[in-house]
Amino acid sequence: MRKIVAVLKREYFATVRKKMFIFMTLFFPVLLAGLMFIPIMLMTRALGQKRIAVIDGTGRLSSVFSKPLTPELPNAHDAVRGKRDLPQTLELEYLDAHAQNIQAAAKAYLTRLAAGKQANNGIDAVLVVPANAFDDPNAKMTFYSRASTDIMTQDRLASVANRAMQRQRLEQRGVTSAQLDSIMREVDIEGVQLSRAGEQKKGGELNFLLAFILAALLIIPAFMYGVEIMRGIVQEKNDRVIEILISSMTPFELLTGKIAGVALVGLTQIAVWLSILGGVAAFAATAAMMAGVNVTQFLRPSLFVYFITFFILGYLTYVCVYAIAGAACNTDKEAQQLMMPIQMVMMIPWFIMMPIITNPDSSMAVGFSLMPVFGPVTMFARTVASDPPMWHILTTIAVSLATILAFFWVTAKVFRVGILSYGKRPTIPELWRWMRVA
Repeated sequence: MRKIVAVLKREYFATVRKKMFIFMTLFFPVLLAGLMFIPIMLMTRALGQKRIAVIDGTGRLSSVFSKPLTPELPNAHDAVRGKRDLPQTLELEYLDAHAQNIQAAAKAYLTRLAAGKQANNGIDAVLVVPANAFDDPNAKMTFYSRASTDIMTQDRLASVANRAMQRQRLEQRGVTSAQLDSIMREVDIEGVQLSRAGEQKKGGELNFLLAFILAALLIIPAFMYGVEIMRGIVQEKNDRVIEILISSMTPFELLTGKIAGVALVGLTQIAVWLSILGGVAAFAATAAMMAGVNVTQFLRPSLFVYFITFFILGYLTYVCVYAIAGAACNTDKEAQQLMMPIQMVMMIPWFIMMPIITNPDSSMAVGFSLMPVFGPVTMFARTVASDPPMWHILTTIAVSLATILAFFWVTAKVFRVGILSYGKRPTIPELWRWMRVA
């Protein structure tokens, strides 16, 4: 046991004293937030403004096209549900062409469009609304643009025009604007989760975001430090340090100390991240409670217990796989090639996170949560999004523990032979033979 602790301390302190570890531990949440918001800012900046010419053959759409179309900021509910406007302002140049030949009226604008925006008085697109748009069911608007893929602007202009025409058709049939607003008024919907104990919980949108954030914190360290332990084993093999280490301890003790040390590094980093997240969440929770929102319905203590439990289970599961790759390969390149298809398989819970969170009691979600390897991440997402039966949670823990023991046994077998094996990368039959003879 003393030798295992010695290896653990070496692995732990050798990592936590690195400047990069300290930097990533303190600033990773900032980098993650930047990766979330910077693309939005860049998209907004890249989209910028567009100048659109609207040739209205009906002469009845000036009320909507005589002013710029500016994006409206959605509320939290609409943002989560994807109901957000395009972050772009459209400067409109409106022409009432109901008394003109619409093709002749549009020709001058199409010439300006073809000349390019950099030309004098250039425009980005032209929308032509035919004169029979209100009456002919076969009428079609035409959108001209130099980019064949500018479908977002096209759909936005079409939506504005169609809503305006629908309102005017109803007004022609005697429906006033006030009556129309009353008829078309949308009734908001609020999601309420009913627990097995009959407790009603609100805030489904926040639970949705929380599930994604915590699931990412569950997966990222496991993959990041799994790669570290794989590279560490490969480097020690190449430097022949491993030969000195196993002369004073068994391969099992060395493997146990390495995995435990790296696991402790991951827990340290997660603890710091959760502390930072907790500080931000405490500030947001105070503001939310002052606004009358009960944050305890989704920031419940059991959530953090489940997080730590499934983090350790998932972490140990993935690290054992990386340790096998490190013991079986001789270079980082070989190990990465070996792990590439395995990583894709282990990432399946993240790829299906959306259907799991939105339907946590489906047969697919339940099946993945009870499977080896996939259980910790999937079951944690279910505990955030719903209230799964306790026997599901206990079964996942039991299956994960059995998986870890099996992986650890296989890892120890491969590790015992592989750490002293050099040359070409072993094949699957050779790995099987190592397990039998170790």
